[in-house]
Amino acid sequence: MELLTNNYFALFIIVALGFILGKIKICGLSLDVSAVIFVALFFGHYGIIISKDFQYLGLVLFIFTIGIQAGPGFFGSFKKEGRQLASFATLLILLAGLITLLLVAVFKIDKNIAIGLLAGALTSTPGLAAAIDYTNSPLASIGYGVGYPFGVIGAILFIRFLPKILNIPLKKSEEEHNLKIKNEFPEILHKNFIVENENIVGKSIGESRIRFMTKAVISRVMHKGSEITPSPETILQKKDLIKAVGTEEALKNVQLLIGRTTEEEIPLDPKYDVRSVLVTNKEIVNKTIGQINLLHTYNATITRIRRSGINISPTPDSKLQFGDKLVIASSKTNMEMVSKIFGNDQKRLSDTDILPVALGIILGVLVGKINIVFGSFSFSPGITGGVLIVALILSRIGKTGPVLWTMTSAANQLLRQLGLVLFLAAVGTGAGAEIVQTFENYGIQLFFAGAVITILPMFITAFVGKYFFKMNILSLFGAISGSMTSTPGLAAADAMTKTNAHSIAYATVYPVAMVLLIAIIQLLTLFL
Repeated sequence: MELLTNNYFALFIIVALGFILGKIKICGLSLDVSAVIFVALFFGHYGIIISKDFQYLGLVLFIFTIGIQAGPGFFGSFKKEGRQLASFATLLILLAGLITLLLVAVFKIDKNIAIGLLAGALTSTPGLAAAIDYTNSPLASIGYGVGYPFGVIGAILFIRFLPKILNIPLKKSEEEHNLKIKNEFPEILHKNFIVENENIVGKSIGESRIRFMTKAVISRVMHKGSEITPSPETILQKKDLIKAVGTEEALKNVQLLIGRTTEEEIPLDPKYDVRSVLVTNKEIVNKTIGQINLLHTYNATITRIRRSGINISPTPDSKLQFGDKLVIASSKTNMEMVSKIFGNDQKRLSDTDILPVALGIILGVLVGKINIVFGSFSFSPGITGGVLIVALILSRIGKTGPVLWTMTSAANQLLRQLGLVLFLAAVGTGAGAEIVQTFENYGIQLFFAGAVITILPMFITAFVGKYFFKMNILSLFGAISGSMTSTPGLAAADAMTKTNAHSIAYATVYPVAMVLLIAIIQLLTLFL
């Protein structure tokens, strides 16, 4: 069909059919967006090839948005679980290298083909570049061509069926992950208390150091039937009612410090206001609550921060991020001014600024071209590694001058999905074009060898991850995808869960796996 020779037409036919196929469920399982690559393989086999320009465009968009989303959690995760995830990646790469050695010994596979096979089985383009460079042989490219198609498909299928393989309900794992997040960021509650402790009666809120002692925020005070907007100078008298906001533990501390709880409500003064305010002013981003000094300037109090669906108890050291939703208590007179300080512009929140995306990807591509040398060993991060590293760092920085590196959830999801389908369609047609010819030229033996290098390390490390490292399956998704340097594997995981755990694990593991695989390829070249 002549229309299929048009890249754009063929691309969106593949995408549309992929989404239709992805919605089909068999035994409760569906391929979702990952089905695009299987449709692309079919089209590629019949000579419909999507330009690699779409592949690289999709790749940088997908990886950049993953890095921007995972960045804030990545650095915290690396401190808490980084060693475990790095050990996981090391085990998988070492197993893949060992299996390659055994296959060379048993099946007498040419060492140059075997090294290319290893890079293809782990879908590593930097690995292929290293293999070609170190072996100085075209046979490495042939091995990569044999191993790559199953490396792509195998990682997707393994991720998709991993919950069944390990007999772990995905919903239960998501609940466990959400509970862990809840424990790290406890739910913010509010209660009313009666001032009874003689030690604080007649003292000001600041003098009693209530916030320091309890970690709770006093949002309202009622004295003799009159509601007062609290400040550090507010004097607490016996039988006063106070409203405190904080975690369950913080409120227990308030009860110990001030007095018993009460169901009596503090009526809202007509001159008093409590409002949700959005942080959309670029000048405020990355500033701490203490630096803004609302309490002394406007007698206003931030009682909670809602970020990425999580309620956070504010402290003077809390840094504000673009898109944060703040609950602020203030007088009505000052509230409008306070709202303007933070921006509170819903339209700006929904706008997508393309400049940071373009600048970030430019920096990522440049970083990917840097050649790092350690003695006789050298490697480059490549386009994937460069863009991911830059996105993680920029997301951590948050803001440079007027440029915000963060993205709204809706914008991130749109660009990620677009990049993903472009990448899968182009990769799939390219791999599909080589499947039959490679099979005819090199027989089933190499396909079998490549499949073993792909699947066996994933099986072993999945069980080690579950039973030895006690990892949540959501983190396993990302750890396996990152260790395999498999963007399609990450895409499969991305379609299976609404949490961010897999993205953070992938971003933590990927740089380790990329560098280690290049080192293993160099060692195999030297010793085979």
